[in-house]
Amino acid sequence: MPKTIRELADELNVSKQTIQYHYQRLPAKNRQKDNQGANIISPTAERIIRDKVAKPSVAKNQQIGGKEGTKTSKENNELIATLRREVEDLKSQRNHQLATKDQQISKKDRQIDQLTKLIDQQQQLQLTTVAENKKLKDHIQKLSGLLETPKSARNQQENNEKEDIHKNTFNKSWWHFW
Repeated sequence: MPKTIRELADELNVSKQTIQYHYQRLPAKNRQKDNQGANIISPTAERIIRDKVAKPSVAKNQQIGGKEGTKTSKENNELIATLRREVEDLKSQRNHQLATKDQQISKKDRQIDQLTKLIDQQQQLQLTTVAENKKLKDHIQKLSGLLETPKSARNQQENNEKEDIHKNTFNKSWWHFW
């Protein structure tokens, strides 16, 4: 639960200025403000500040050899354990995210393979269609040639008939004069 600078200072038995000093040196992501604009210390920021404030106290208490040194050491051990759990949680989340990304990439690879196959099939189909169209064109031209040949034969036959008529007319005319 977030605390104010005064609450944390009272809890750690240090001055408000000491907490303010350490709070100002936190990364921006760990500094928060409430609705009225007052500085709020998140649990993560609290752990960091506690660690920084407790270190000088631990050194003093260890020199004195008092019971408070043991308390701080226990708190540090708890803090270390908490941080280790957080690190493990973060690793677990990261691994889960990486596994999800790997699945997504694998799915995209399969989609790319399918699309590539479809494009290949479409190109083959298009080539086949072009070849068939060419064959049909050639066949149509061949048929057109066959149809034109009888026409020209008919025209030639008509021409021959005209020539025959002309010759016959000429022949008649020639006999006519004798």
